[in-house]
Amino acid sequence: MRASRAALNKKRARWHTARVTPPPNDLFEVLYEDAWLLALCKPSGWAMHRTRGDVGPWVVDALEARFGEGLHTPHRLDRATSGALLVAKDVATARALDAAFATGGVRKTYAALVRGRPPASGVVDHPVPKGRGEARVPAVTRFETVATGERFSLVACFPETGRFHQVRRHMKHLSHPLVGDVHYGKGDINRDFRARFGLHRLALHAASLALAHPMTGRALRVAAPIPQDMRGALDALGLTWPEGM
Repeated sequence: MRASRAALNKKRARWHTARVTPPPNDLFEVLYEDAWLLALCKPSGWAMHRTRGDVGPWVVDALEARFGEGLHTPHRLDRATSGALLVAKDVATARALDAAFATGGVRKTYAALVRGRPPASGVVDHPVPKGRGEARVPAVTRFETVATGERFSLVACFPETGRFHQVRRHMKHLSHPLVGDVHYGKGDINRDFRARFGLHRLALHAASLALAHPMTGRALRVAAPIPQDMRGALDALGLTWPEGM
């Protein structure tokens, strides 16, 4: 089982690297920077850290190559998810940022392209595994449907907990799986979006983060524009992400 899982991870990593990795000079657009924090736009297809049986590319390696050593990543995004990522420049900031995420002090907004027409708004309160093969733990996601088409909808998801694949699992729980989701989605839909729109990725993007600055206390909001590959599919479907969300 371990050998087959490692082989699958390598295959997926090669697939992502070949199709969605931007040129090195365009990696990680800086969205915000001060003496304590960096906010970057993480591309889809990049894992945060090295793990057994996995292959790159890794966010931590790219950060070190571009910005040097000493950065910390208490904030994490799944390999397949793109969007706003907060990076701490020192240990004290990292600890304060970690505490903010752990206590719900960060409002996270995700743009998700899903199958079907979900309710206008709602709350999913459904436990999910804490990690791969681990016990289920409480998980809550609020959502608003911001645009609908004939067969697909654009949904704003606001996870109130930070569980493994939480948004993806919760949208599947509602019977509205994400487009491009190789774990919880529909293979025929994923193949159709690759063929018609060139979308070779999960249609999930961390659009914005809002929090009190971990060191100064002032209000901070960081927004990451939806990437061109995902935006192209949305445009083709006539779905628009609202400004300022």
